[in-house]
Amino acid sequence: MQTSGSTPDEIINNAPEERKEALLRLRKTILDNLPAGFKECINYGMIGYVVPHSIYPAGYHCDPKLPLPFMSFASQKNFIAFYHMGLYSDKELLDWFVHEFQQVSKTKLDMGKSCVRFKKPDQIPFELIGKLVSKMSPEDWISNYEKALKKN
Repeated sequence: MQTSGSTPDEIINNAPEERKEALLRLRKTILDNLPAGFKECINYGMIGYVVPHSIYPAGYHCDPKLPLPFMSFASQKNFIAFYHMGLYSDKELLDWFVHEFQQVSKTKLDMGKSCVRFKKPDQIPFELIGKLVSKMSPEDWISNYEKALKKN
């Protein structure tokens, strides 16, 4: 169950009250650390960060009309989800994140391929998220993305 809205502010305002502060802080953390070139938007019903067509005209291979997705977050039914495609595409970055998460969190990492789930808003390691966000530029992401496409 995603929170609905057509702007980032609407999505956060429509989230459950107990998650709003964490979502606002997560958005601020991302925006404060996001490398130049990424653009904030609504992507797949979530607050997303993409490589716009002005930088990567080819767009997303599944639908070239869409910009290249990179990162997003959402208030889901049972958790706050944070998606970072760099974790899925870069083993070194993933290993770094897993190691650092264990250093700063008292909870077990609940993670899928590119999704980190936080069941409680107070479990989000904002400083670590900020460091992660800053580690991959649009050019880095495009390079990883194109390498993955060539493998398929």
